[in-house]
Amino acid sequence: MIVGIDHLVITVADLERTVSFYTQALGMTCVREPGRPAALTFGSQKINVHQKDHMIEPKASRPTPGSADFCLVTDRPLEEWLEVFQRHGVPLELGPVARTGARGRMSSIYFRDPDNNLIEIGRYD
Repeated sequence: MIVGIDHLVITVADLERTVSFYTQALGMTCVREPGRPAALTFGSQKINVHQKDHMIEPKASRPTPGSADFCLVTDRPLEEWLEVFQRHGVPLELGPVARTGARGRMSSIYFRDPDNNLIEIGRYD
């Protein structure tokens, strides 16, 4: 039985720009180990980051910067995230709006990372 998601992989055009965005604007931690992709960690999850011209095998059949669309869960009020976005110059795409996540009703905001991936931050009601 599947019980969770351990990590996901995003493909990016510029590794350093992506790491800077996720660590500064979203407070994630970057972990780097020789011979392994950069990893953005938060809570008990991680996002592996592959630069498009330095892919690690195996990989998706068509890894493309800007093709990701995923939701992150927060325990902070969304208003705090809006303030963080304003400080870091991150434009809001949509929200706050009502959504239904894996665990039920949530409120969400949407924005894009430097590769134009659509990121949702949701807070459960």
